[in-house]
Amino acid sequence: MDRMIRQINLSIKIMDTDEIIRLERIGMLSNRLLNTLKPAQDKRGMYNAEIRVYDYCELLSIIRNLMKLCVIALDNDSAEVPPTVLNQNIDVGLILGVTLQLFPIDEFELINEISYLYKDMKEEENVDSNL
Repeated sequence: MDRMIRQINLSIKIMDTDEIIRLERIGMLSNRLLNTLKPAQDKRGMYNAEIRVYDYCELLSIIRNLMKLCVIALDNDSAEVPPTVLNQNIDVGLILGVTLQLFPIDEFELINEISYLYKDMKEEENVDSNL
């Protein structure tokens, strides 16, 4: 009976150590990979997502193209930019480039790593339950 209690206590200690190691790994991965959103300075629980531009002209071009795209999306009967807008072309590549900047690739890598950790944890649980 004492031997069985010692084995159970040892199993609990090992499990606690494994959990700590997993949590530390998740913390390390989170610090490295959660990059898309940055906490806003106002502490209201909001975040900022950053887009990189070369200058104000590129920022203006992004805004104008997004607005033109929205005009077409709102008025799907005519499906064209109004003739009062001088440059009616929409630079879809520019809009997609901004979208790619906002795409949370690092965060998906984090999810992937956590899924591997979870799978390993489940496999260890199955091995332990078979003992």
